Amino acid sequence: MNNHEIDYKIYGDDMQFVEIELDPNETVIAEAGSFMMMEDDIHMETIFGDGSGNNESGLMGKLFSAGKRVITGESLFMTAFTNQGHGKKHASFASPYPGKIIPMDLSELGGKIICQKDAFLAAAKGVSVGIAFQRKIGAGFFGGEGFIMQKLEGDGLAFVHAGGTITKKELLPGQTLRVDTGCLVAMTSSVDYDIEFVKGVKTALFGGEGLFFATLRGPGSVWIQSLPFSRLASRVFAAAPHRGGKKDEGSIARGVFEMFNGD
Repeated sequence: MNNHEIDYKIYGDDMQFVEIELDPNETVIAEAGSFMMMEDDIHMETIFGDGSGNNESGLMGKLFSAGKRVITGESLFMTAFTNQGHGKKHASFASPYPGKIIPMDLSELGGKIICQKDAFLAAAKGVSVGIAFQRKIGAGFFGGEGFIMQKLEGDGLAFVHAGGTITKKELLPGQTLRVDTGCLVAMTSSVDYDIEFVKGVKTALFGGEGLFFATLRGPGSVWIQSLPFSRLASRVFAAAPHRGGKKDEGSIARGVFEMFNGD
């Protein structure tokens, strides 16, 4: 095993956080801004790169891996939490918006998961967080979540988060599933992914579901979210008074809108 073997427990229902138990000298890496709390003897260190812990890559390798994270819209840096004490210690990481935290054992999923670019939360040290380019031009230009998705590689535990309720679908060879582009959370590397134009002019223009949806073809596993954060934010923003919301809804809409903007 190249990855640190960590234990965990997920708390909460709609606003979840994951508590990770670290044995002495075990390390967990986390996305910047996901930290919630930790016990004493846990050392926090900012790391440069993809979090894989590969010390043989050199400066150029680290620059390249960090640059890949910037392309996905993430920070140049990640944070490593290491238990430097003698007993078991705990560190907790929280989901940034309502939804679910999904634990994924990469050793049981072919060593690789492709996920939406902001889904990664935390992982055992040794998991590499990179980028996955979609080979097909349609998926690149019209994929909703963008041409670039995150790629998690390794043989340890990784945690991703998504909005609303999460469902996992197992696709048989050749089986197809059509999904709203924003609702796709993650998939195993064996799943073929493309973008399909909504058929029918009236459906495309007046259906209210957009012009494109993702076509996923098995075999493999797919995780779908019921409430993408982009959809939630757009509904809240549209309900705000300055965007035409009802007057009696103003105080509620304004409060929720300001909450998501950190005011």
